[in-house]
Amino acid sequence: MSPQISIVILNWNGRDDTLACLDSVFRIEYPSFDVIVADNGSVDGSVSAVRAQFPSVHIIENKANLGFAGGNNPAIFHALTSGAEFIFLLNNDTVVDSGILRAFIDASNRIPNAGIYGAKIYYFAKKDTIWYAGGWWNQRNLRFGDYGANQVDYGQFDEISRTDWVIGCALFARAEVFKNVGLLEEKFFLNYEEIDFCFRAKSAGYDCAFTPFARVWHKVSVSFGGDNSPLKAYFNERNRLLWARRNMSYVNQLRIYVRATHAFLARTLRPLLGRTIAGRRNLKTWWWAIVAEYRSPLNRALARGYVDFWLRRFGDCPESVRSMNCKWSSLNLGNRANAKSPRD
Repeated sequence: MSPQISIVILNWNGRDDTLACLDSVFRIEYPSFDVIVADNGSVDGSVSAVRAQFPSVHIIENKANLGFAGGNNPAIFHALTSGAEFIFLLNNDTVVDSGILRAFIDASNRIPNAGIYGAKIYYFAKKDTIWYAGGWWNQRNLRFGDYGANQVDYGQFDEISRTDWVIGCALFARAEVFKNVGLLEEKFFLNYEEIDFCFRAKSAGYDCAFTPFARVWHKVSVSFGGDNSPLKAYFNERNRLLWARRNMSYVNQLRIYVRATHAFLARTLRPLLGRTIAGRRNLKTWWWAIVAEYRSPLNRALARGYVDFWLRRFGDCPESVRSMNCKWSSLNLGNRANAKSPRD
């Protein structure tokens, strides 16, 4: 008998991406799965479009943008109470291979002590180029990394293997893991909640596994507006520190805090200590150097993320960060448009 699987797809004003994702999901060759779409208060007609085109989908309408964790949690709870044996969290800006669920179930049989399984993820725009093929945590350097990034896939990552963490855009887990360790932590809102979940699962005795033949193509960083955006910088800065507080020993927490503080002070003091103003250290020069530095939306978002962690401000980001992100996105789009030749 095939275990029952619930596929959970989170949507926030991503109608076209969600419909394309669902189209690929309903091509999956597996006999026992259902689909839940959790909508975070979309205003782009997503819910009505999903109902019209995919009437078998169960839709959970959250009344606001609750982030990744808060948006997914009601759908995960619904799947648990409906008898799902496995739950597959899938980003709406992905498309999947038709054999993905069979690949996950095969991996669950081969590594039965694992509770969480990750897919091999490719760039959507570069179909044979890997984005993620397993992840690692370096305890000595206190750094995360992932295997295979930006490599063309020629089969070098085709072995089922244990991994330190699974990325949240395609996370397949046994239902018992959620029952035993809890749902996603909503303080994160966006980013690091899946790594937190993986580390909590490992603390409870579950392994994480990379599943190479569970294949996904991802439109990277759609939710952030770009891979190097101020929004991503804010959540990375704040949530890395939150993750450390929740999962690291006191010694490693201190090491991570010291590194983050050093980086924060380096960004803050750089205008005062830079070589460009050496020998001209007057108040007016310093002031304009600081103004120039903090006109950068990225620097301001990073600083705000650092400060908000220490002030224990979690959940969604401040509106000022979203405003900076919109300005940054507009500027980048303008720069790319200006860079094109007239014939383009």
